[in-house]
Amino acid sequence: MWDHDADRWTYWTLGIALLVFLAHLFLLRLCCRPSDVRRSPYDVGYLPRRTHCGDWDTKNLTRRRHRRGSIPPHFPNGWYRVLDSRDLRLTALCPGEQLAVFRADEGQVSIFHAYCPHLGANLAMGGKVRGNCLECPFHGWRFRAEDGKCVEIPYARKVPEFARTKVWPSCEMNGLIYMWYHCDGIEPEWNVPKQEEVVSGEWVFRGRTEHYITAHIQEIPENAADFAHLQYVHTPFVLGGANLQYTCSWLWRTFRHCSLMNVEHSLTFCGRKIPGVDLKVQARQVGPALVYLNFKHPVFGQGIILQCVTPVEPLLQQVTHHIYYKSTIPPIIPKILLHLERIQFERDVYIWNNKTYMKTPLLISEDSPIGRHRRWYSQFYTEKSKRSPPQQNTLEW
Repeated sequence: MWDHDADRWTYWTLGIALLVFLAHLFLLRLCCRPSDVRRSPYDVGYLPRRTHCGDWDTKNLTRRRHRRGSIPPHFPNGWYRVLDSRDLRLTALCPGEQLAVFRADEGQVSIFHAYCPHLGANLAMGGKVRGNCLECPFHGWRFRAEDGKCVEIPYARKVPEFARTKVWPSCEMNGLIYMWYHCDGIEPEWNVPKQEEVVSGEWVFRGRTEHYITAHIQEIPENAADFAHLQYVHTPFVLGGANLQYTCSWLWRTFRHCSLMNVEHSLTFCGRKIPGVDLKVQARQVGPALVYLNFKHPVFGQGIILQCVTPVEPLLQQVTHHIYYKSTIPPIIPKILLHLERIQFERDVYIWNNKTYMKTPLLISEDSPIGRHRRWYSQFYTEKSKRSPPQQNTLEW
C-alpha cells in the first residue's frame, strides 16, 4: 500500500536539502568571489533623474558649470591604468585616445594607436594577434608588437620602411596594465612601483569598484591635501551612532613625482575610544593618477587598495579601486573593507559631481597644504598640455 505521508516527507526533505545547498552556494559565492561594483555619475549625485529641463539641456548646463573659469589642462603627463590584466581584450580607452591593447604570443602586452595608418581601420575591432604581430582586419597588414613596424603586407612585394603605427609605452604591474602618456612624446620618466606582496601572490585580489566622476582630474588627488574636509564629509560613521576621528600628517619625499600622507582612523562611541580597531593608512601618490593605499589593522592584518584615475574625456574621470589582501584572511573581510571604503569615497564623489574648479580659491592659512599640492601637481603639465578652448556663450561643448 502506497505510503503518501512517507512520500510527502521525502519530498519535503529533498526540497529543504536543495534550498540549503543553494543557500550554501550563494553564501560561498558571496564570500569568495571578488566583488565588482560599478557606478556611473547618475548613481552618485550627478544630474537629478527628474528635472524640468530636457536631458540634453541639463547635461550641457551641468558641464558648463564645471567649465566655468580657467581650468588646468585635462591630461597630465604620467602613467594611467588602461585595464585589468585579467580583462585584457583588443580594445581600451585612455587619455582621449582610442587604443588597441593586446598580448602577443610571447606574453608581452602592447598598446597601439587604434587606427591603421594605411586606411584608418580600427585595429581593435576585428584585428587578430598573429604570433608577435597584430593583423589589421581590413587588408591584413601586420604590425610588430615591440615597435609597431609593419612587417608584412599580403599583396605587396616589399614593405616600405616608413610603414609603422604608433606604439604607446606600457607596462604590466600589480595585476593592472598601464600606459604612459606625455604630450611632448617624452619617454617614461619613472616606473610604476611594484607591490611585492601582490606580485608574489602573498596578497590576492578580492574585489574592485569603478566610478565615473564629472570633475577635473586634479581635484581627485587634491582631496588628500584638504584635511579640513575630513571632519565634515567623512566624520559620520557608515553605520551611524559613532564617529570616525582622524589625525593626519603630510610628509613630502625627496623624489619628485611622489607624495606621502599618513592617516589614522579611530572609532569612538559615546565619546569613548574603542580599543583594538584603529586603522592606519599610508596614502602614497605616484604621478598624477596612481595612489597606493596601504592599510594595517591590529585584528584584520594588512592589505592594499590601488586607486587609479583615468581621464576618459575632458572633465570625465574613471576611478577604480582594487583591493588586495592576505590570502589567509577570509575573503569576506576585505570585501567589507572595500564596501566601507566605497561609502566614504562616494561622499567625495557627490561633491565632485556638483562642484566647479576654482583656479584661485579663497584659502586660509590652515588650507596651505592645498596650495602646496597644486604647486607639486603642476609638474605634470607642460606648455603643450591640452587645454579647453575659450568658453563661448552656448550650452554645447
